Amino acid sequence: MSDTDKKIVGHYQLGDLFEQITNGLREMGKTMSALVPEDLKPVDEFHIGGFEATKALLDQLKIDKTTDVLDIGCGLGGTARFITAQYGSAVTGIDLTPDFVETAKKLSAALGMKASFSVGSALDLPFKEESFDLVTLFHVGMNLPDKPKLFSEVARVLRPGGKFAVYDVMQTGDQLPAFPVPWASDKSQSFVEKPEAYVAAATAAGLTLDTQRERSGFAVEFFEKQMAQIKNMTKMPFGLPMLMGKDAAEKIGNMKNAVGAGQVAPIEMIFTKPMA
Repeated sequence: MSDTDKKIVGHYQLGDLFEQITNGLREMGKTMSALVPEDLKPVDEFHIGGFEATKALLDQLKIDKTTDVLDIGCGLGGTARFITAQYGSAVTGIDLTPDFVETAKKLSAALGMKASFSVGSALDLPFKEESFDLVTLFHVGMNLPDKPKLFSEVARVLRPGGKFAVYDVMQTGDQLPAFPVPWASDKSQSFVEKPEAYVAAATAAGLTLDTQRERSGFAVEFFEKQMAQIKNMTKMPFGLPMLMGKDAAEKIGNMKNAVGAGQVAPIEMIFTKPMA
């Protein structure tokens, strides 16, 4: 693991994440033995907009039980579980952070849902060529220093006609956000780039851009709700802020300001690997 990877893992690794989630559920009167997917909605999709953003992107795609899916940067497995439940697809999740992967496995097991999760890098995918029909990436590129390598790896594991669905925070202005932000404590962990860099990397890898959509307004509304949720609270509520550590309020505030100022924005992109 590179020094950069170690810094990124250190940023996300909480060490007791599953215990925190279990305790949070218990305080809401939920038990792991009677867990249902809706119980995890507030916490298990670590990106701007959570479940709503996931559905908004995936609704643009044709997915069914025959679709083999790879979720890069799977986090707690929320996106993988949603795809499995919604479409019946086989989903494989990969993430650099061991704490996330172990928690994803335990939560999926508690729900009785089949999904495969493993520790690994988006820049060195441990899969054979043409293994998947769909690859998803939700708020991961900001931690990846080599976008061309990301796209070349995705192109390698995609089957002809396959799709690469991206929802990332991208640079839209001349300045970058103040740190810390949800994905980085300082600039050494952050690799935010402009949409043009994604398109250039995709083109070099042989992928074509189908659609692109900026979601700044959606993001600002989401952050306002998050800030209201944790304002004046002595204990972190059961939700995405608990994944950000003690400085969650500062991270969310910095991100809200950056989106509002036009410095960055969450952007959807869908790419296709042409038929041979």
